[in-house]
Amino acid sequence: MSNYKEKLKHITTFIFDYDGVLTGGTVLINTDGELLRTANVKDGYALKHSRELGYNVVIISGGKSESVRLRFKPLGIHDVFLGVGDKIEAFHDFLEERGIAAENVLFMGDDIPDYPVMKEAGVATCPADAVEEVKQVADYISHLKGGEGCARDVIEQVMKIQGKWFSTKEAFIW
Repeated sequence: MSNYKEKLKHITTFIFDYDGVLTGGTVLINTDGELLRTANVKDGYALKHSRELGYNVVIISGGKSESVRLRFKPLGIHDVFLGVGDKIEAFHDFLEERGIAAENVLFMGDDIPDYPVMKEAGVATCPADAVEEVKQVADYISHLKGGEGCARDVIEQVMKIQGKWFSTKEAFIW
């Protein structure tokens, strides 16, 4: 976990897994078979604020529920990739399409399918309750669990280092 703060100066893009990162990883199933999740509003604020200040914000999830896409639409996040079987392929495709270098990406994942992306992202991060294999390749392990503000933790760190967190009028508009 050395020199990760220095790497944060170059981040332009945040990419997050969904289940286990932006949620606690628990899924409720209603009588119609719909999968229900909870999300943290502090993560939501940080995602929206970073998007408004020009950062790319991307969700790459193996899950297929369209409710995930609905969660991010009001936050101005349209790069939501669902049902992704090979996250490293989706990662490469997105970066190539947008002309973004891997070193400018902070990725947060929590489980084995996230491992290949974590190995290639400029800054690899994970929640406190990530699996051990992911923790071993993380540049930073949040003190917060998935769904409990870990995304806010890393977004805030990047934006503070870049002088953008609490310095604009946009920070006060929700």
